[in-house]
Amino acid sequence: MSNGFKYSVVSVSTVLVALLLIGAVLGQSPETNPADPYRHLNVFTEVFAKVKADYVEEPDMKNVTLGAVNGLLVSLDPFASYLNAEQYKQYLKVKSAPKADIGLVLSRKYGYELGVVDAIPGSPADKAGLSTGDILEAINGISTRDMPLAYADVLLHGEPGSTIELTVLRLRKPEPTKMTLTRAQVQAPALVSKMLDKEVGYVSVEDLGKGKTQSVQSAIASLEKQGAKKMILDLRHSAVNAPEEGVSLANLFLEKGTIGSLSGQKVPKQTYQADPAKASYKGPLVVLTNRGTTGAAEIVAAALLDNKRASVVGERTYGDAALRKAVTTEDGGAVLLAVAKYYSPNGKAIQDTSVVPNYPVTDSEPEATTDEDDATPAPNAPKEPKSTEDPILKKALEVVNGKVQASNTVDVKPGDASVMRPLNIPAPKN
Repeated sequence: MSNGFKYSVVSVSTVLVALLLIGAVLGQSPETNPADPYRHLNVFTEVFAKVKADYVEEPDMKNVTLGAVNGLLVSLDPFASYLNAEQYKQYLKVKSAPKADIGLVLSRKYGYELGVVDAIPGSPADKAGLSTGDILEAINGISTRDMPLAYADVLLHGEPGSTIELTVLRLRKPEPTKMTLTRAQVQAPALVSKMLDKEVGYVSVEDLGKGKTQSVQSAIASLEKQGAKKMILDLRHSAVNAPEEGVSLANLFLEKGTIGSLSGQKVPKQTYQADPAKASYKGPLVVLTNRGTTGAAEIVAAALLDNKRASVVGERTYGDAALRKAVTTEDGGAVLLAVAKYYSPNGKAIQDTSVVPNYPVTDSEPEATTDEDDATPAPNAPKEPKSTEDPILKKALEVVNGKVQASNTVDVKPGDASVMRPLNIPAPKN
């Protein structure tokens, strides 16, 4: 056991003992109050000692400790993670000077596996055929089982032209697949706008980074000049975004009402009201969502749905709309966690409940993997052509043209536990 680890164990134990003594002095007995936090700290210390003394083999207590810390964080905020001092240094270095990437948006699937939420169009990951539902079992031979989300993103970055090895579990394929991808500069998805027919305009927004609202506004104005009287706003796969951008985008379609709110334990509540002067489109509107719709896009969908300004067609969104912060720890590491959540106009935390469409439609599913697909795909090999059938867009056209009646919402449990988009958590202020 290293001296550094011994020191951290002693430090943790000292803090726990001190807290217990303070609790005793204040008369907060663990036996008399089951909800007392000191009692739970005592349980943690006891379990920690039992593992060290009685486990079937000598455990790696460093990994045990890191796993316990990240388990604690995930139980509070499924998008939170703890980075030790070395990991946090790497995180800051990559964040300050981002290099090449492979274009993956990851999530903490089922609490411990890193799942693919989406692959950015045109990126190395997209060209290699990675898609929603795939699971990263290892990155460069390092297991991702207990890997912090933010650190996984660090590992995906590197010099342009350098390679990275992934071990991937594919849908309907029992054996893991190893693939080598070449890092490259990944460009944000471009906004797409077009006329679907003589009256229906279509705008697809997969990148809702800061300032993108202006581009959407310009696209809608152009479509109206082409004769668009109805609009479809496609927010599927909008996993690369800045949550606050959702407020300004929603305002393009709302003349009045509450867009949403942001609040946390130490973050004063902010309520966002629609500004009539910023509303620029007043016609019929349908919004498309799927499992890859997160953050800013969820704020938009929730605001328009709750205000009955638009119908939402598609899948339940992912559930990730929060203000996150990096809080440094005494060991030089940092805790990355949500300090405030965005709430829908109806008062529901989007991170907890997601956005449920009032016209539920399942997006196109990936085709089953066959034995012929066992070989590792070439890094730059294009994806196999997908079916041109788009059930969500088909339903949206029916809705916007008034050919269907409102359906009952299907309230199912939220999807995967967490989403991670590339390095969107700010470093702590000095």
